[in-house]
Amino acid sequence: MKIAIIGTRGIPNYYGGFEQFAEYLSQGLQQKGHEVTVYNSHKHPYQELEWKGITINHQFDPEYRIGTAGQFIYDLNCILDSRKNNFDIVLQLGYTSSSVWGRLLPNDSLVITNMDGLEWKRSKYGKSTQQFLKKAEKWAVNTSDYLVADSLGIRDYLIKKFKADPTYIPYGAHVFKNPCEHVLKEFQLEKYKYNMLVARLEPENSIEIILDGVVQSESQMPFLVIGNHHTAYGEYLKGKYGSDNRIQFLGGIYDIKKLDNLRYYSNLYFHGHTVGGTNPSLLEAMASSAFICANDNPFNKYILEDDAVYFNNSFDVQKVLDLKKKIDHKEIIKNNITKIIEKYSWETIIDQYENLFLKAFNKKQKEELATRTPSYK
Repeated sequence: MKIAIIGTRGIPNYYGGFEQFAEYLSQGLQQKGHEVTVYNSHKHPYQELEWKGITINHQFDPEYRIGTAGQFIYDLNCILDSRKNNFDIVLQLGYTSSSVWGRLLPNDSLVITNMDGLEWKRSKYGKSTQQFLKKAEKWAVNTSDYLVADSLGIRDYLIKKFKADPTYIPYGAHVFKNPCEHVLKEFQLEKYKYNMLVARLEPENSIEIILDGVVQSESQMPFLVIGNHHTAYGEYLKGKYGSDNRIQFLGGIYDIKKLDNLRYYSNLYFHGHTVGGTNPSLLEAMASSAFICANDNPFNKYILEDDAVYFNNSFDVQKVLDLKKKIDHKEIIKNNITKIIEKYSWETIIDQYENLFLKAFNKKQKEELATRTPSYK
C-alpha cells in the first residue's frame, strides 16, 4: 500500500510522542514492503528527502513566525499536498489543528485518524479553546473513514459520544536491554541516586505537584526535569524552583538511548500525565525498567495496574521520595517488562496497524469492484 502519515512535526523525532510513534510505525510499515511518506515541517532539523527508506515530504510551517496559528497552516499544506499523491491510506495523528480542514482530505484515500486524548480537557486551554476542540473532535470523527483509539477509555468515550466504531491500538515500546552506565557521566550522576520525570512542561502533566513534593521532601537526590523549558510555563517553573539545587532542568532530550539509560538508572521515575490515552513516555519508562510513581487516574492505572506507586498531591510525592527505593521493587519492574513484551511491543502494534490498513483497503477494493461489475438477473 501507499501510506502517508500527517499530523506530526516530522521524523526523526525531535519533539514528542506522536513523532516518536510516527518514527517507529513508518519504519515498521516500510520494512513490511509498504511505500511510506511522512510529512515534515520545513523547519525540521532533518532536511533530507528520505530517511531509512521512508519518503520525507517537507511542507511550509509558519509556527516559528506566528505561533499556534501556524500549526493550522502547516496542517492545511500537508492535507492539500496529500491530495496530489494518490495515497491508499492517509493516517492522521491527532485532530487539534487539522480537523478544521477535514473536508479537504483526499476523497480517493482512506482516512484513518488516531484520536489522541481528550484534548478539550487540557487545563492549559481556556473555555473558548476547549469549546473549539470539542467541535474539532466531532469534525475529525465525521471526516474520517476509520478511527483509532489508543486507550480503552478513549474507545469507550468515542462509542458513547459519537456511536463510532473505533479500533483500539495502543502505543508501543522496545524493551531496553543494553544499559550503559557511561551515559551517566555526561550528566554527573550516579546510578540509582537521582529521580526524574520526562514530559512536556504543561500544567496537566502535574509538573508543579511533583516539584512541590521534591521541595517538601528530605531527599537530597538530584531531580531531573526533562522537557523543553523554553516556553512561558517552562520559564515560570524555572523561576519557582530554580533556587532548589536538587532540581535540574535539562531541556528536551530526544536521543532515545540517553533517555533509556537515564530511566534505567534512576531511583524513581515520575509520570504525571492526567489527560490522554496510552502515553508513549509511560510505556518507554516501563520498558526501561524504571520504578514508576504515576498520577492516580484511570488512564495510568489501566496500563500499570498494581505495578507502580501513585500520587494525588504533593504530599504523596513527598512520602514516595522519602520512603521508596527502586532496589526494593524488583518484582514490580519485572511485571512491567512482561506487559511490554505481551501487550505493547512495537512489533505487535505495527502488525495491528497493518491489519487495520489491509482490512480497510481490501474492503474498499471489493466495494469498488462491485460497482464496476454489471449485475445480470
